[in-house]
Amino acid sequence: MPIDMFSALVAFAAAMAFTPGPNNIMVTASGVNFGFARTIPHILGITFGFFVLVSVCAAGLGAAFAAYPPLQVALKVAGALYLLWLAWKIATSAPASDDEPQVAEPISFWQAALFQWLNPKALVAALSGVALYVRPAHWVADFTVLQIVYTVATILAVATWTGFGVALRRVLADPKHARIFNFAMALLLVASIVPMVI
Repeated sequence: MPIDMFSALVAFAAAMAFTPGPNNIMVTASGVNFGFARTIPHILGITFGFFVLVSVCAAGLGAAFAAYPPLQVALKVAGALYLLWLAWKIATSAPASDDEPQVAEPISFWQAALFQWLNPKALVAALSGVALYVRPAHWVADFTVLQIVYTVATILAVATWTGFGVALRRVLADPKHARIFNFAMALLLVASIVPMVI
């Protein structure tokens, strides 16, 4: 892959991974409510799920969307409904406490991995990345580089956002503040639905 194309790929991957979106909002909330260690399965699930999604997009998901548009509509509807359910879970989750047992559970590895198929930002990143940075004449090499860059960017981004949530945990030790934060994160998650339904 030429250096200018690689530089553009790195910038694109960083922009897609680090900017706010459903994954980053959810791991931030998880960092606040459950801490870093309990969010690790969520982080790994996002990374694995996105890796598989990019692989499937490279194998022809974009062509399937073009040939059968109702498939894309169905994924959008399912994604919007799932995001609304996750927003409700975040808004109603109790703040973490050292004195009381935590009733709620963080999102599991498989839940996070499967969510990538309903995440509009992940779908856009996967389809756009393959279309822009995988040249047909150099498919294997370009796809390998794309997956490495995307995987590194994804891990760094979700770990950073989780760390941000963990840092906020002390600030949000007051249950009232924690509830306000969870509600704000839920609203941001709902707002992330708007671009995919317009």
